Amino acid sequence: MLFRSIATVTHSRFMPPWKAEAGYGSFQNDRRLTDEQIATLGEWAANGAPEGDPAQKPTPPVFADGWQAGQPDKVFTLPGKFTLAADGPDQYRCFVIPMNLDHDVYVKAFEFRPDNRRVVHHAIVFTDPTGASRRLAQDGNSYPCFGGPGFGPTGLAGGWAPGGTPNVAGKGMELTIAKGTDLVLQIHYHPSGKAELDQSSLGMTFGDAPTVGRGLVFINSRAINIPAGESHYVVKAGMTIPQDVEVLAITPHAHYLGKDMKIDAHLPDGSITHLIWIKDWDFNWQGQYRYSTPVKLPKGTRVELEYTYDNSSANVRNPSNPPVVAHWGEQTTDEMAVAFMSVRLPSVADEQTFQRQIGLEFVNEFLAQADNYNDFPPEINPATAARLKLAIGLFDRNHDGKLDADERKALMDFLRARVQ
Repeated sequence: MLFRSIATVTHSRFMPPWKAEAGYGSFQNDRRLTDEQIATLGEWAANGAPEGDPAQKPTPPVFADGWQAGQPDKVFTLPGKFTLAADGPDQYRCFVIPMNLDHDVYVKAFEFRPDNRRVVHHAIVFTDPTGASRRLAQDGNSYPCFGGPGFGPTGLAGGWAPGGTPNVAGKGMELTIAKGTDLVLQIHYHPSGKAELDQSSLGMTFGDAPTVGRGLVFINSRAINIPAGESHYVVKAGMTIPQDVEVLAITPHAHYLGKDMKIDAHLPDGSITHLIWIKDWDFNWQGQYRYSTPVKLPKGTRVELEYTYDNSSANVRNPSNPPVVAHWGEQTTDEMAVAFMSVRLPSVADEQTFQRQIGLEFVNEFLAQADNYNDFPPEINPATAARLKLAIGLFDRNHDGKLDADERKALMDFLRARVQ
């Protein structure tokens, strides 16, 4: 009986889907049922699902038909149907879409709509005011782009993953896109076993010019090497916040082996602010968690993530049977340990300096973790990587090819002084 199923899935908290643990961040649009609501549903099912007082029957909810955030002001669609082969490795494709803007616009909401959900793994939205992406497009419309979009510096505008909902900016926090800018949609495709077509779209809703600044903090670890059969593999990573911020939203990300994800902020005064804890990560229910009240983090706060992975055969979501060694990678069968934080800054004028500072903190974390400095991640564009390699040589005082803690601190102090 359907009513018994409702009682079962709500009692187990399988439904409604909401992964964030209570007490570890307070979020908007929390779908979690209270214990009292779950008990009421259980009693209702046990009694045969009797109808309540007809006079108190609520009006049925009206769900959006089509665009979840309402009809966009402008819709951008892939220039043609993209054909994905039946098998083979995952494909990363960047689609270049001219916006044909003759004036600046201020985007209040982005909404990505996957056309073929069987094969669209995720999508990232970039902006390109330089024309570089057009030069990369082999057929005039798109090009393969494993890792980053292949040009930089990039404007990361938004993204989508299964379970995600549209991101609507608060008043005064619209994203400025300059006239002449192209959109670049990086779509990750995972073959389904048969040839597929996709023609996804991106909707934009416009608002007024921004009055406060916005920034993005990106925490990532590539130190992932999960043995086959390992049921409790832990990955840790962090980032030091270079100035006072207010955290508006947080987006954890892993693939199918992830099971427990915890992110905390360690403040300079020694206190800890819990940002989010997901004890039962599910790749099919991802999303950006938006705080009910922005979380204030002072300069010098250390944000740390701790993710746990299950690469055993007991993990029903394991994509490999029998399990195989899993490394960091962009394929669906690889793994990741990533967190994005959207932050508010005092003014629009703070954005450029803040993102440069965050870029340096990302470099610092890479230098602390890397086994060698020959393989820079795609988040560090090639020109910057080339300059860093020269700088590393200058600060490697003992000439061992690595930077020890003191050498790395000297390099980072030098670089930070240049972006103040």
